[in-house]
Amino acid sequence: MVSIVQNVAIDCADAYGLARFWSTVTGCPVDPDARPGDRETQVTLGDGPVLYFNQVPEPKTTKNRIHLCLRPETTRDHEVEWLLGLGATFVGDHRKPDGTGWAVLADPEGNEFCVLRSASDRAAPPR
Repeated sequence: MVSIVQNVAIDCADAYGLARFWSTVTGCPVDPDARPGDRETQVTLGDGPVLYFNQVPEPKTTKNRIHLCLRPETTRDHEVEWLLGLGATFVGDHRKPDGTGWAVLADPEGNEFCVLRSASDRAAPPR
């Protein structure tokens, strides 16, 4: 027997607002029935699981134990700059001088996520 991952649940203070951020990041739509102020909503990721946003009363207080890792279509460093422009914050730099590694960012509510190297980054010769 196996289980299918149906969704990744993300507790937050503003379900609709955070869903809009992740919708822009992923290029996938927010549930068309969702409205500002809704206590829950989702972003459907193509053939993958759903990002499910659930409003909770308590704030985030510690590091995520599970997080999303993004593999951008553009370069990792370009994606980091774009995400910062969308409202993400920089948390940690694990990029190495040879071009390997990743960057850790946080979404507008402080949920950490990683930006990995893109296919073009991985295909480039080491620096």
